[in-house]
This record gives sequence, C-alpha cells and structure tokens, in this order.
Amino acid sequence: MYQEERIQAILKYLNNHKRISIEEICNLCNVSRDTARRDLVKLEKRKDILRTRGGALLPSIKTEIKSYKDRLFTDSEVKKSIGKLAASLIKENDKIIMDTSTTVQTCSEFINVDTCTIITNSINQADILSNKSQKIRVHLLGGELNKEQRLLYGPPVISMLSNYYVDKLFIGSCGLSGKGIMTVFDEDGFVKKKMIEQAEEVILLCDSSKFGKEGFFRVADLSKIDILITDKLPDKSLLDIFNNYKIKIILTK
Repeated sequence: MYQEERIQAILKYLNNHKRISIEEICNLCNVSRDTARRDLVKLEKRKDILRTRGGALLPSIKTEIKSYKDRLFTDSEVKKSIGKLAASLIKENDKIIMDTSTTVQTCSEFINVDTCTIITNSINQADILSNKSQKIRVHLLGGELNKEQRLLYGPPVISMLSNYYVDKLFIGSCGLSGKGIMTVFDEDGFVKKKMIEQAEEVILLCDSSKFGKEGFFRVADLSKIDILITDKLPDKSLLDIFNNYKIKIILTK
C-alpha cells in the first residue's frame, strides 16, 4: 500500500471513529510503527489531524486547530482585559499554578506583585515571568515539548504537579458549556485535570466566544470552578447553570 493510500485509509477510519492509535494504523495498513508515525507526521503537516501521545485524533472543530502564536493574536484585546483583571487577584506571597492558555499568558504580563511563586508548564509564561521581580519564583514543569502549542506535557509533568499545593490556579478553556471545561488537546487536558486537583481556588479565564462550545476533551465539570473571569455574561440558560454551581462571575469593564 502506497503512503497516499494509507493516508486515505487513516482519514476514513478517523471519520468513523474520531481517533486512531499507532497500533490501529499498523493493523489497518499492515505497516511498522515507524511507517505509521511517518504517515501521522505528514497528516499533521497538512493540518488534517491532531497528533496525540500514541496516535492521532480528528478534531471536532477544525477552526480551533491553531498554533499558539495564532491563538495569541485572536481577540487579543479581550484577552488582555481578562488577563489584567485576573492579575489583580494575585496577592503578595501567593502560590499559583498557571496553565498554557493564551489568555492566562496575558495575566502573566500584568502581574504586579513583588513576591509570589508560580508553577507552569508553558515555556512562554516562564519566559515572561523571568523578566519580573527577582522575588517571583518560577517552577517550570518538565516533560515532552509540544513545539507548536508551546507546552510541556506527559507523565513527568503530572508527577511533578502532585508535589505542589497552591492558593490559586489560573486556567483557560477552548470551550465552556453545561458539560464543563473543554479543550482540544487531550495531553494538555490531563495536565489541566491535575492542576485543578492541586489548587485551593480555581479561576477560569474565558472570553464569551467560548460559551456553549464543546471541545474534544472534558477537563472538569463546572463544580470545579470557583471564579469565572469573562467579558460578557452568557445566555440565560448557561448563566442559570453557572449560578446553580455558585460560580462567581467577574466581568471586565
């Protein structure tokens, strides 16, 4: 079977099952694991798939498959207003976890305390924070690097997280619905899950364009959110759900 024939077979499988593993490609196309990986690399370059640890998935919302840089400049003014407001909640000596969300990155840019400790798996966040006060301690979680999304992930990241207990978690989302906090990338989703477990207070930074959207992977249900910082209120049905979970909503001005 030629590579293009294998690629079509992989895409057909994905259209039916939404995800595929390396082992399934080997069985489907009768090829080695190395050949299966090369096929996934080509599909990833064509932006037809999202690669995951051990395979690939077919995204449910293709418009959300953007590089970190592209996401950073999408609705950038709204993100800045949310990030600035979030930064105002950080107090001296706070212990904080920050995820890899581009909105959370803007929070890093506006931090205005002299002393705090921040844990993150975002190489962009670590770079920004390195230019802040010398008394701001930064712990960069180590793991496998997703170059396009600028994040570190995998079992080492989750293992390191289990050693930290913090006052606040600042987390982003690609979608927020009655089903909970959603993300496109499952490898990032597992890290976010662990971050939530380690925080006393979970603060979600999410602009109104994400309301009602559902990604591939559910990070957590709404009961895990303490504070939502956003630019507009959702429609009544979703707002009622937020109120039922006693989520405090803070709006930008």
